[in-house]
Amino acid sequence: MTITSPPVTDAARRLTQRHADHPLRGIALIVASTVFLACSDTLAKYLGRTLPPIEIGWIRFLVFLLIMLPVALASSDSPLRSVRPKLQVLRALALVASSVLFITGLRFLPIAEASATSFVAPLFVTALSIVVLGEAIGIRRWVATLVGLIGVLIVIRPGSATFNPAVILPILSALCWAITLILTRMISGADRAVVTMTFSALVGFLALSAMVPFVWVTPSWTDIAIGLGVGLASTIGQWIVVLAFRYADASALAPFSYSQLLWVTILGYAVFSEIPDAWTFVGAVVIICSGVYIAHRERLRRKQHVAPAEPNPNP
Repeated sequence: MTITSPPVTDAARRLTQRHADHPLRGIALIVASTVFLACSDTLAKYLGRTLPPIEIGWIRFLVFLLIMLPVALASSDSPLRSVRPKLQVLRALALVASSVLFITGLRFLPIAEASATSFVAPLFVTALSIVVLGEAIGIRRWVATLVGLIGVLIVIRPGSATFNPAVILPILSALCWAITLILTRMISGADRAVVTMTFSALVGFLALSAMVPFVWVTPSWTDIAIGLGVGLASTIGQWIVVLAFRYADASALAPFSYSQLLWVTILGYAVFSEIPDAWTFVGAVVIICSGVYIAHRERLRRKQHVAPAEPNPNP
């Protein structure tokens, strides 16, 4: 799955202002996070051979919740005391939908193709920013968005013999991820990061717990071990992302977050003998260039409206 920055609270802004002068450290962390996230996706695809996507997502959020509980309990204030609880719930549900849709897509698509397609999330963020946040989008960002969409068409090649209708799943996953990012922007500054993380873990687990009995397949001990690996690798990856954004601005980290495509390509070949075709890489490069440029324009926009030290909440 694609990477996002942590919620930007006032405390996070002050912390970033103190530590955002170590870009190499932030870049090293963001690259490390992509390794864990690629491993999580690979394990999820492997587990999809025996377990339904909802059950895999349930295991992932169970591990997420178990990791978050000690952190939440150690918090000085209630981790469920939110200024905007409805938005927190909506954000968590969007996160769940993004996860389940992507895991479902992995059952039918090569992991590199699914990952490349999911990189369209920044394009959806641009469009949703107009509708939801009322932002004015300049012509350059619109052109970059259109270029990114061309990259998606290159990857999926509708109408060709290689077109797989299942590609709509990672695209929908990216849309849900974009909604998650937009809601994160709306929550930022209102709730602490631990509140957002706790809501994500708890609401996600409860939502999937309500659905998993209808698709339940009794897992083997091997399945359980792999499932725990999915949840652990995903949580570690996201936690490293939080650390990375303490040391560098989102616009500096965005290009390196796309290194996840390299790792999933390597793992896809090693585990599933999947070799992406040349058009997948061409389309991925177009999408990545578009996303990096959008991040650059976002950084310039924020410099015009906020203090220069304030971090960009979205890569």
